[in-house]
Formats: sequence, C-alpha cells, structure tokens
Amino acid sequence: MTRILGAVLAGGQARRFGSDKALAPLDGTALLDHALASLAPHVSASVVVGRGEAPVPVVRDRPHPGLGPLGGIAGALAHAAGAGFDAVLTTACDTPMLPESLVSALRAAGAAHAAEAPTVGYWPVTLAEPLAAHLAEGGERSIRRWAARAGVVPVCPGLVLANVNTPDDLIRLASGSAARLKAPRPHAPSPRPDRSG
Repeated sequence: MTRILGAVLAGGQARRFGSDKALAPLDGTALLDHALASLAPHVSASVVVGRGEAPVPVVRDRPHPGLGPLGGIAGALAHAAGAGFDAVLTTACDTPMLPESLVSALRAAGAAHAAEAPTVGYWPVTLAEPLAAHLAEGGERSIRRWAARAGVVPVCPGLVLANVNTPDDLIRLASGSAARLKAPRPHAPSPRPDRSG
C-alpha cells in the first residue's frame, strides 16, 4: 500500500491578504484547517510546511525559507523520504477544497500537479534529491518549469480551484462557495515526525 504524506504549503508572506491568511476564517473554520481536512481522506498523515506552529507537525522549507512554494515542496519531500513515505500530496493553505476527481487524476499520473494550481501536486519521494540539488544550485523557483524538466505532468487543465489571495477573494468564496464545503472533520493527531525536518 502506498504511504502518502499530506503537506499544506503555508510559508508565504500573504502580502496581498494583509494578515495571516492561513488563520483567516471561512465558514467559521481557518483556511489552514480546511486545507488539512481536504487532504485527510487521501493521506496517512499530514504536516504543515513553513509555519512556526500548526495543529499538525511542522517541517521546514528546504534548503532554507524564502524560496517560495518549491522550497515548501522540497521540505515536504525531504521529510517524507526520511519518514518512510512513498509520495507527498501537497496543497496550499489558501486552497480550501480538493475535488476527488483531481486527486484521482494526480495519483493516476504518478507524478503530477494541477495544471491551473501547481501547488496542488502528487510528488513521489524519488524527486526529493533532484529537487534539493536544483534549489541548492540556485535553480529557478517556478514549480511549472521545474516540474516539466523533472517529468512531472500537469493534469486537469481548465479546472480552477477556489483560491484566496485577497480579503475580497475570501468574501466571494464565503458567499458563493461555502455552502458546498463539507464541514471539516476533527483532525486526528498524526504521529509526531522528527522536527529536524
């Protein structure tokens, strides 16, 4: 059975949002908790990457903070490889919903990201070392461009995921889409991973 680590990328500075976006409430629940709940049915355990604290274990961006989402993916992959996982399923803290059809398409492809939202992806741990080397060498930080070179394919073109970049985005999502959100289940504690990341 494939062991999948869920990882919420939460290291952004949220300049357009103006405050801690991960904790912004949508339908009474923080965006970070919605993101964790969206991963829960598909993974064995979850972590949050790039925050100081979270309701699940936290790991560091790799090789250091400030590299954007690709550094978060690298951190999640490094942790997953060290903890015996086979792959990482990532989402972002500002993406509160993951359609089942998208997750199925990501897994079926073997190594893939959502065409319209590359922070949502399925990354085998075999990518951990190549990505770490790419970033350590100062390689560019575009997920799409690195993924194309690494053989990670885009899936579900045209599928636009709910995404919160500004307070207005959150208001629109709350008024138009919150009714379609399933109430997040209480998140069962995951086994504590090594915080050395």
